[in-house]
Amino acid sequence: MKLITKFTMILALGFAFGANAQAKKPTIMIVPSDNWCVNNGYTMEFENQGMTEVVPDYTAAFQQNSDLLLVISKLNGLMADRGFPLKNLESEIKSINSTSALDAMRSSKSSGAEVAESPVDALLNQAKADIIMQLTWTVNTTGPKKSITFNLQGLDAYSNKQIATAAGTGAPSFSAELPVLLEEAVLSYIDPFANTLQNHFDDMFENGREVSIRVMRWGDWENDLETEYGSDYTELGFIIEDWMADNSVKGRFTTKDATENMLIFEQVRIPLYFERNGRQRAMDTRRFASELSRFLRQEPYNIVNKITTRGLGEATIFLGSK
Repeated sequence: MKLITKFTMILALGFAFGANAQAKKPTIMIVPSDNWCVNNGYTMEFENQGMTEVVPDYTAAFQQNSDLLLVISKLNGLMADRGFPLKNLESEIKSINSTSALDAMRSSKSSGAEVAESPVDALLNQAKADIIMQLTWTVNTTGPKKSITFNLQGLDAYSNKQIATAAGTGAPSFSAELPVLLEEAVLSYIDPFANTLQNHFDDMFENGREVSIRVMRWGDWENDLETEYGSDYTELGFIIEDWMADNSVKGRFTTKDATENMLIFEQVRIPLYFERNGRQRAMDTRRFASELSRFLRQEPYNIVNKITTRGLGEATIFLGSK
């Protein structure tokens, strides 16, 4: 009986370890690069505060280019074989369109000021992948043989920093099937690439995810970031900076700009998870900023404020009103 009990305990620990290791895998979404979308004519225009921006039109790309479906499906399979959970880009787009998320706009309740969000930002906000795998490829033809040249970039979805890259040209082949050419070209690079992605995620798990937090004031607010609070007459800007030091992972952040009207924090390390009702939930920039927002609304500050986000990795708190 003791032997069976020990075996059962070892087995249970093994399952627990495997579940924990799986939980620590980053979620990944594969997208065609902006360059590929532009070169193939899959773009749309987006009005951003009076300026026209050109952004990828992923919906048109999936509807009109069967090669894209094949290539992403092949890469999805290669990454899944290595134990990485993947978000499906096409499914995320359909989900966004069904809820009209691309048309959603936010505004200040008091002034009506709008905060623009690009369709790509809306996609990333809903998908909430940890890492974006951005892919560019071209097919080379030499007589009856074909080869594929590819560039695969791993981007931190929150900071937009490149964390891994793989690029090369596969050996010429008589095969005309694009997925086969891609697999032959990528296969020698995919394991080091996946290991680099995992190392980056492990660093985030230990040292926090890197985001940006901005604190700004509405023009009609009677106070500013140099207003003093408390018996020690500490300026609000320093109070917020102290809060950031106390609540970021290992106190890691950089104060980029500090004036009476704004504070800009970069390289703010926030935890990947927080606990609510005994369960772990993913921490994102908005959730972290909401803790600072709550702190400022409480005594002795009583500062009404509003949170907005841009993409996954940037949140802004506007002081003075909603």
